[in-house]
This record gives sequence, structure tokens and C-alpha cells, in this order.
Amino acid sequence: MNSDEFEGGIRYATGKVEKAVGDVAGRRHWQADGVVDQVAGGAQHGYGRAKSILNDAIDSAPGLLKDARDRLESTGRQVADAAQRGGETTVRAAQEQPLVWALGAIALGYGLGWLIHGRHD
Repeated sequence: MNSDEFEGGIRYATGKVEKAVGDVAGRRHWQADGVVDQVAGGAQHGYGRAKSILNDAIDSAPGLLKDARDRLESTGRQVADAAQRGGETTVRAAQEQPLVWALGAIALGYGLGWLIHGRHD
């Protein structure tokens, strides 16, 4: 509990007492002041509570960042391993069937050349 939560709670309780005394004594001024103190105390307490929640979130952020970084590193390693395996598989396939890969490369090169330099009327 921070000072705003504490002071807001005290002001709210004081306002409640002040309003009750105003009700008993029939003093509208005390009643109005009590209601004002209740509203202000509630607002101050709410502000203090929000501040506490924000501070708690900030305090827990480094741990969350470490977890996120660890997961990202793990995922990065998995992606790199998968890319490595895919590259090795592609090299083996190209060594086993070089003519198919050469024809595929020629077709791909021709297609790219046509897209870049060809007429598209």
C-alpha cells in the first residue's frame, strides 16, 4: 500500500464520518463537505491503487522479458536447424538429379527475366 492509497482511504473514511455527523446535526454544509471528501478520498485511493499495480507490473517485467528472450532464442535455433536440414536435403537432391535442377534453374531464370524485361501489353 502506497501513501496515496492510505491517505485516500483515510480521507474517504473521514468524509463518511463528516457526512454522518452532518446528517445527525442537520448541517447541510457538513454533509456536502463529507460527500466531497468521500469522492476525493475514493479518487485518491484509486489513483494509489493504479500506481501500485503499475509498479508491480514494472517490477515483474524483467522476468517476462527474460522468458520471451529465451523462447525467441529457442525458436531461432529450431528455425536455423530446420533451414540447415532443408539445405542439406536440397543439396543431396541436386547431386542426385542435376539435370532436373538445371532445367528448373533455367526455367526460373527465364521466368524472372520475362517478368522484369518482357512486354506486358
